[in-house]
Amino acid sequence: MSEKSLKEKTATGLLWGAVGNIATQLLSALIGIVLGRLLSPAEYGLVGMLAIFSAIAGSLQDSGFTAALTNLKQATHREYNAVFWFSTSMALSLYVLLYFAAPLIAGYFHQPELVSLSRLVFASFVLAGIGTAHSAYMFRNMMNREKAVMNALALLGSGSVGITLALLGYSYWSLAWQQFAYMCVVDLCRLYYVRWLPTLRIDMSPIREMFGFSSKILVTNIINQVSNNVLSFIFGRLFSAKAVGNYTQAAKWNQMGYSLISGTISQVAQPVLASINKDGEGRQLNVFRKMLRFTAFLSMPAMLGLALIADFIVLLLGAKWAGSVVLLRTLCVSGAFLPIHTLYQNLFISHGRSDSYMWCSAAQIVVQIGVILAFSPWGIQTMVMAYATMLIMWTAVWQVMASRLIGLRFADFLKDLLPFLLSALACVGLACLATRTVGQPVVRIVLRIVITATLYIGIMKLARVRIFEECVSYFCRKLRKR
Repeated sequence: MSEKSLKEKTATGLLWGAVGNIATQLLSALIGIVLGRLLSPAEYGLVGMLAIFSAIAGSLQDSGFTAALTNLKQATHREYNAVFWFSTSMALSLYVLLYFAAPLIAGYFHQPELVSLSRLVFASFVLAGIGTAHSAYMFRNMMNREKAVMNALALLGSGSVGITLALLGYSYWSLAWQQFAYMCVVDLCRLYYVRWLPTLRIDMSPIREMFGFSSKILVTNIINQVSNNVLSFIFGRLFSAKAVGNYTQAAKWNQMGYSLISGTISQVAQPVLASINKDGEGRQLNVFRKMLRFTAFLSMPAMLGLALIADFIVLLLGAKWAGSVVLLRTLCVSGAFLPIHTLYQNLFISHGRSDSYMWCSAAQIVVQIGVILAFSPWGIQTMVMAYATMLIMWTAVWQVMASRLIGLRFADFLKDLLPFLLSALACVGLACLATRTVGQPVVRIVLRIVITATLYIGIMKLARVRIFEECVSYFCRKLRKR
């Protein structure tokens, strides 16, 4: 693939990935605001306690085959058919196992309501397993425009279900049915866009052929899901459902923030990096560094800015969620680095180094759990702060691994990262100082957003930052074409 066509394909993929992620996060935010006002932290906490089980089961039903199919030079009906039957069978088996384990899960959290609630929540990943092959096809072919429409429809449909049930007084059940409805719509949209159907001529040999690669992705995905949900799992045992709900709300807004960037990057990073991994180390390094600068350019101001206005939770959801504000601020600081982690992970996958990806992630979760438990005597806020600090420091570990793979020096990494980090910190700090005496919450939040964005864009323009100029140039070309 030529440099020009690769650049255009990447830019188009990023554009539609961004559009899809922005629409998804906006709809999620609006639906979350309505549900947050209707439901209590304790009701959110009950569903949050189950997140780790659904996440691990989701990783098992995928088993890394989405990444494995993407890395194949050619994926045919034979490979997709094998993945469909494997994922469907795995999802059904896991559901049966978790269905009978529901009383044990409820006993661990001391919440009897979780027996029946978990059996509905876990049904969602069965639907996800049925759509794995279709999802892999869309990912491999960078069908980001179609995914944007699909996610918007799924959110609108499931959000309507959740809000209606909450208004009717169905409490935490509204969140469970919302998840189920979301996967129903997603599966229907995948079938519509891909127009591929499985057949009964089942040949599982592609599973065996891909398993050497996908198994390492599987282990790593499980580790990542444990990493993302371990706090709610531990908090559910140590603290009340209300405390878990406050953390769950903070984590949800943090995830919406950083996944807007990491989701956009992920939709193009692995396919693009995989397409050039034989073009020579020099080109690989140049393309990766450009992606790194783009990721830092977006994530640093976005997440540090979100930390600055974290008190919007009380404004939007009410005083009952005040316990989420400090937790969100802490999580957002580490959230600024998570899209960079995602980029590194896609680098290893694109080079077929799922083993390095796996071991680095395994070490991370071991250290992470140790740090969290070590700080447990000091309460939930200290535990979250220790968790966030550890995530930031782990960026250096990913960098060391990447330097061995493509020769990215630590000095170059800092050169690509620090200008955006320091610029964002300066803008956020100045905005905080300029608005510290503003008493009206709405006015203060709006002013902080406007000041931070204006200062950051001004710095990028005055410094003639190339990644900023290229983004502006690309959007101008698109507008002229229209």
